[in-house]
Amino acid sequence: MLRFIRSLLLGGAALCAAPVLAEWHYAERAIMGTEVHLQLWHENASEAEYLIEKVMKEFHRLDNQLSPYKPESELSLVNREAGKTAVNISDELLSLVDKSLWFSHLTDGAFDISYATLGKHYDFRNRKQADSALTDSLIEALNYRHLHLNKKSKTLRFGHSKTKIDLGGIAKGYAVDKAIQILEQAEVCCASVSAGGDARMLGDKRGEPWLVGIRHPREKNKSAAVIPLSDIAISTSGDYERFFIDEQQERIHHIFNPNTGKPADTAVGDSDKLISVSIIGPRGFDTDPLSTSVFVLGKKKGLALIERLPQFEAVVIDSNKRLFFSQGLANPQ
Repeated sequence: MLRFIRSLLLGGAALCAAPVLAEWHYAERAIMGTEVHLQLWHENASEAEYLIEKVMKEFHRLDNQLSPYKPESELSLVNREAGKTAVNISDELLSLVDKSLWFSHLTDGAFDISYATLGKHYDFRNRKQADSALTDSLIEALNYRHLHLNKKSKTLRFGHSKTKIDLGGIAKGYAVDKAIQILEQAEVCCASVSAGGDARMLGDKRGEPWLVGIRHPREKNKSAAVIPLSDIAISTSGDYERFFIDEQQERIHHIFNPNTGKPADTAVGDSDKLISVSIIGPRGFDTDPLSTSVFVLGKKKGLALIERLPQFEAVVIDSNKRLFFSQGLANPQ
């Protein structure tokens, strides 16, 4: 891990960018409810364009399969039927649900894709949230233990008729991994792919590390930290991504505490509350769910979890806007 991190640059510095060269190729598309950014080095412009389109096509494919907002997606089919009977699912969805359940067990339920049972009743654009009565009526259905995955028969069944799932805490990390896999197979040496708060770098930036900025959670145009990274993934979860301020002046955001069915800031005491979590590790398939998990667990338990996991590091920001680091970052060798 530490060989990828030369230093940690703190403060309000903007993300640095190398001068645009003819061999660098860029693309940006709105997919999976976020902005997908791709940058790759290639000496053949037509081949670079082909690879860009292939990567974006993969993002669209995953969006069509995994979006809970598209009625024809495989995930929507599961949500309609699995509360009544076991549903046959693809190998890909099986892998995603299996990994999600692994993280649910690891975090004692801090990561739980069944948060959608209540999360589906929140509309952040229109400032709507589930009221106390609805929360109380559905909280029993929000539990990963209701997800009965049979890997042998490749079926998924919900043990509660009102349970719903959403892969928003793992799908984008998985998608950036799939994009990097496409570029690796094409023997691309250097690339960066990001989708919202999830990013993965292939190689370095032609002899220099990629400089990845962690957004300041309360000042949109500033970075709280800039980290040099190479050949690795980073995922950030924060309470500033999708939120609104309610009538009680409380921040209502999209990261749920599965124990309460409410936004995660009610999960821990003020001294432990986090407003941003960034996890660094080999794959987005892991860093994505881990960033959500640490956010829900809070500073003490969340950092303790990362210390138990080889190859992973964390940068967290608490409610007092203070930065904290896992030991590998705080004490670089």
